[in-house]
Amino acid sequence: MYKYHLTDVDWGNFFVKDIFEIEKCKCSKVATLSEGNIPYVGATNRNNGVLGFVHEDAKLITKGKCIAFICDGEGSIGYSIYKEEDFIGSTTIKVGRNSNLNKYNAKFITTIADTVRSKYNFGFKRNEEHLKKEILQLPIDENGKLNWHFMEEYIKERVQKQYTDMKIYYKQRLLALKNCQQLEESIEWGEFSLKDLFIFERGNQNNMALCKSGDIPLISAKKVDNGVKTFISDNGKKLFDGHILTLNNDGDGGVGIAYYQANKIALDTHVTALIPKVKIDRSSLLFISRSITIQRAKFSHGYSLNNNRMKAQKIILPLDEEKRPNWSYMKYFMINIERQKIECILKYLDRYIISLLK
Repeated sequence: MYKYHLTDVDWGNFFVKDIFEIEKCKCSKVATLSEGNIPYVGATNRNNGVLGFVHEDAKLITKGKCIAFICDGEGSIGYSIYKEEDFIGSTTIKVGRNSNLNKYNAKFITTIADTVRSKYNFGFKRNEEHLKKEILQLPIDENGKLNWHFMEEYIKERVQKQYTDMKIYYKQRLLALKNCQQLEESIEWGEFSLKDLFIFERGNQNNMALCKSGDIPLISAKKVDNGVKTFISDNGKKLFDGHILTLNNDGDGGVGIAYYQANKIALDTHVTALIPKVKIDRSSLLFISRSITIQRAKFSHGYSLNNNRMKAQKIILPLDEEKRPNWSYMKYFMINIERQKIECILKYLDRYIISLLK
């Protein structure tokens, strides 16, 4: 399947300082920056390090095509990410530059670099001195030099396979959605209480320190990743079957967000399961999740979505001829959106795969 294998090359040890020129990022007070379109990179390994987008300030810009080393931050210290684009970085970020670096060999290097992160913690920071002395075991060529070509081609092959598999999946999904009904041009809408549509059941995972790693998604009051905080093993507390909605009761930035959950999950105490009282298809549940989430602005950390407010919460839904929720309309409305998104994804995958072959 693959031409390049890890066993095909010799390996050598390199200090970070011998591979990269190290620079410091310059932003110490992100609160002073207004919203804009320049990525702000901070102490997180999620979203490729991007914590938000800020207004461009030439004095703070760090040029792209570099590896950003996260040197502080609870849970993220020790991670490394590749940045193709220019960005503004927190002073907790150091960057490494090498003229041979590109988005493919950089992915190889960051994967290796991340294996050393366990030695860092709150009491042992990844300062510049420690960073420069990190040892990375990497492929070498016949002259004992870093084998940039191998690392690039190794990652390219696997990225191409991954994207080809994704293309096959989305083509099959598109075929499954081909029999899509035309939506009515005019539709009547009505108001419904959440308590009339769902049974509410609060989550029960209240001691994260005792949760052991496993394969069950633990849903918390997050504003990203469909609410998934981590994956745990069965600890005897109730698990919730899939095909339900979860609703964030509070949380910093996540309160009021509803997610569709397809599989069995565990819930922490800041999240409520919305279990349908009647049979509702997946697409209609996705429609309802957006109808709930669109109202999230009225809630905050100081004004949480407690039980009484959930019971009083109302949403606007399309009506059928009998003034009941029009499940068929909701289903095909969401399917049409899914088709459009898949068609865009397939075009992107085609362009990306072609670029790999050049």
